[in-house]
Amino acid sequence: MRKIALFASGSGTNVANIIKYFDDKSIPNQYLVLVNNPNAKVIEKAQKRNVPVAIFNREMLNGQEVKRILDEFAPDLIVLAGFLWKFPEAIIADYPNQIINIHPALLPKYGGKGMYGHYVHEAVLANNEVETGITIHYVNEHYDEGGIVFQQATSVVGCKTWEDIAKEVQVLEHTYFPVVIEKLLFDE
Repeated sequence: MRKIALFASGSGTNVANIIKYFDDKSIPNQYLVLVNNPNAKVIEKAQKRNVPVAIFNREMLNGQEVKRILDEFAPDLIVLAGFLWKFPEAIIADYPNQIINIHPALLPKYGGKGMYGHYVHEAVLANNEVETGITIHYVNEHYDEGGIVFQQATSVVGCKTWEDIAKEVQVLEHTYFPVVIEKLLFDE
């Protein structure tokens, strides 16, 4: 059994998909969901699956409280699944190559501060890109600059709106994110 700490800020579709993926494969894991938004829909999704949730603010993240929660949980992997804040260097230093993030573009394109969610998809559309995709990468002290673990592209030629692009990217996220997590945790 592996321990996975899942950080999220919003709806939690990736968090729910990751947990469902392992449940469907009968791979027992222990989860902890950490959320910086007390109104995030991910909280309800986690509670429905009896997954413990820790809600925190920026002061708790940058102080010792979130680090203490992680140290007590002792995760095998920390997964940023729709988490929008910069991750603290102190936690990164304590968990080298154990923190991954998913980005909704093919890095290094459309990465960096402020490039998340619809902002990424709007930029892809505005630049008339023919493809975009996902990048799963290790987290370091810079936005979207950690070592790339996995990338997958998809055509966006027929996409007319950023919402169309978002739908294509979400299919990739739900298909590949849990598979990559499984490989990182169980392929030794």
